[in-house]
Amino acid sequence: MDRGTVGSANRGRLQVEVRTEGGSEVVTPVGELDHHTADLLREPLENAVEEGRTRLVVDCSRLDFCDSTGLNVLLGARLKAEAAGGAVHLAGMQPVVARVFEITGAEAVFTVHDSLEDALSG
Repeated sequence: MDRGTVGSANRGRLQVEVRTEGGSEVVTPVGELDHHTADLLREPLENAVEEGRTRLVVDCSRLDFCDSTGLNVLLGARLKAEAAGGAVHLAGMQPVVARVFEITGAEAVFTVHDSLEDALSG
């Protein structure tokens, strides 16, 4: 089920696509995730957990950039999902985004998959 694209003209550097696939909520940020666009990702992640969909899969394959604010959004979603008995899985990270997780050590607190298909089958 596609819930549409979240975004606005003034924050057009990021669009977020959300769909439910099996027991997972698949959230796909497209573009640049930074302090100007972070709420566009935070809101659907928080809404999913509030609605009981706690297995969150973030498809990072179309994410071109992620700064510390974006990382904090994902860490916050992880805490909320885990508190509700779920988890956040990251899939298909581009090298530039993966490097942020590697440098900060954040990759150690997420389940990271090479592809969306791997994340959905796991």
